[in-house]
Amino acid sequence: MAHRKIIEEGDSVLHKHCRPVTNFDSRLHELIDDMRETLLEADGAGLAAPQVGVLRRVVLVLETNVPEGEEPYIIELVNPEIVSTEGEQNGPEGCLSLPGRFGLVKRPMDVTVRAQDRNGNSFEISGHELTARAFCHELDHLEGKLFTQCATRMLTPNEVENGSWNDGLEV
Repeated sequence: MAHRKIIEEGDSVLHKHCRPVTNFDSRLHELIDDMRETLLEADGAGLAAPQVGVLRRVVLVLETNVPEGEEPYIIELVNPEIVSTEGEQNGPEGCLSLPGRFGLVKRPMDVTVRAQDRNGNSFEISGHELTARAFCHELDHLEGKLFTQCATRMLTPNEVENGSWNDGLEV
């Protein structure tokens, strides 16, 4: 496994549409393993392949909604697509490719995704709250879309630091 450089805002790769994965081989496994290491080192909630310069439909999301005493784990999604959403949440969102920038983004409260694992097996998985937000955010990356395009407004560093972004916000 190797840490990969996270592509930052200004690089055109972040605005490109990703191609489906068709080969479930050692190269894909290496990409996923490298993305896992990169995500853990960056302490993020998710990472999409274009963020490491690869225009393929691969996403990793950290599942933090785990029972007390259990460790969060990484969900690997290859060729993911959202199949259902429910509810709504409005909150701050950031991105490893836009360090230090945050905005208010409306996302579904619950999201179900259909995807394949690293071996090509199909499955569905549902996420709630932060996981649902991360599913949407990372799948947007696969379409070349950044959270700044979805934000109702960008937040100041002061609002992020003291949590004042939600003063008077309807949730």
